[in-house]
Amino acid sequence: MRLGRCLVALICSAGAASASEFDPLAVDLASLIECRSDARTYNSFALWLTGDPAAAKALGWQAIVSDNPFLKEYSLPAAIAVFGHEIDRVAFTASGPMAVLDAVAPDELAKKLGITPEIATAGKFLGEKVVLEAKEEDLGMVFETRVALNVSTVDSHRGKTLAGCSYRIEVR
Repeated sequence: MRLGRCLVALICSAGAASASEFDPLAVDLASLIECRSDARTYNSFALWLTGDPAAAKALGWQAIVSDNPFLKEYSLPAAIAVFGHEIDRVAFTASGPMAVLDAVAPDELAKKLGITPEIATAGKFLGEKVVLEAKEEDLGMVFETRVALNVSTVDSHRGKTLAGCSYRIEVR
């Protein structure tokens, strides 16, 4: 039942950007990563990226094999600037894109972004700042949108900091 609700949320949230209106090649990846896009734009992009086998190739992205089953990682054809740093790799979680940053201390980046750490130990960093929480009623359902900026470290990417945005829409 929960999977069905998630699919309904994705389909309904992408509804505003119909196939004729949405151009995935025009989406600004840096805006998605930095939480400057809305959840509908991200969901439309994510549906396209995961639903079209040629999508990554159309963007010039190369898939990177990872031992982490919770991340889908890509090498970008050219570096982009996010959070004041240049990146050439992006990873997607179940809820959003994350910049893969080299030689950036997670605690310093979190402080710069106004993120309070939930976990800050020698081996793990995890922090989040909610950017948007909203409720919207449509088609007799309530859509709860939550957009949050995240900074973290993961064991599969030692020496790297992941920073990006999570876009979640729950249907009630």
